[in-house]
Amino acid sequence: MRLGAILCAFWALGGCAFQPFAGPLLPQGAQNDGMTVHDDGSVVYQLDRFEVTLRPVTDDELNRNFAAASVGETSSTNAYTFGDTQFPGLDSTRQRFTVFHAAVKNYSYPKVRVDPVRTVLVAGNGRKYRSLSLAQMQNYYRAYAIGYRGNEYSRLRERLDLLRRTMLTDDVVFSGQESEGYLVFPILHDDVTDLRLVLEDVVIRFDYLGEPSESLKLAYAFDRQTGRLYADGSRVVTHDPEDR
Repeated sequence: MRLGAILCAFWALGGCAFQPFAGPLLPQGAQNDGMTVHDDGSVVYQLDRFEVTLRPVTDDELNRNFAAASVGETSSTNAYTFGDTQFPGLDSTRQRFTVFHAAVKNYSYPKVRVDPVRTVLVAGNGRKYRSLSLAQMQNYYRAYAIGYRGNEYSRLRERLDLLRRTMLTDDVVFSGQESEGYLVFPILHDDVTDLRLVLEDVVIRFDYLGEPSESLKLAYAFDRQTGRLYADGSRVVTHDPEDR
């Protein structure tokens, strides 16, 4: 019998009752040039008076930010989380997506642009996660709107409206303007500890035709604690950022 099958059988018999757990993403102390780590967990890239700030956002914070949409358990309409839904198992919570808050301040250039589609999470173990577009999020939630009528369709419209209002767009940010919104990625695998959030194409200059002529590639480094959660509530940490 293969080792995987043996472990599965052992789990089923209750001989190894644990599940993986992961703490929130936190900024690494060592970042690239031009970047500063702030006390609120954000990482700020600054070039003269142009700034791009990224901060990991927990489900608890998202539920607080959209409190009215985060109640009703499976009927909640917070498009970023499962709301107040409780799940069976050692840990009653589940994470739906990996979410970052992004903020752009432009007080240096005639116009700049950050394209969410050109954003990727690169884990230290080689896994990659592309950011999810509004269209992809719409497809994800359309599966819940059975028959496109009644309460399910109403909840779909509320979720999509929230996403349209709050996801980061690729709109140009002109001089003296600021922009903000959420970047959404798939849920991270249990074996992911450290990662980089890479903005692959931050355009800071355009030519006379309005085409990009100068761009930046920015990488923000984050890490998280991982380990095992046992049936008695005890935890064994297998990776701790503080041990780096």
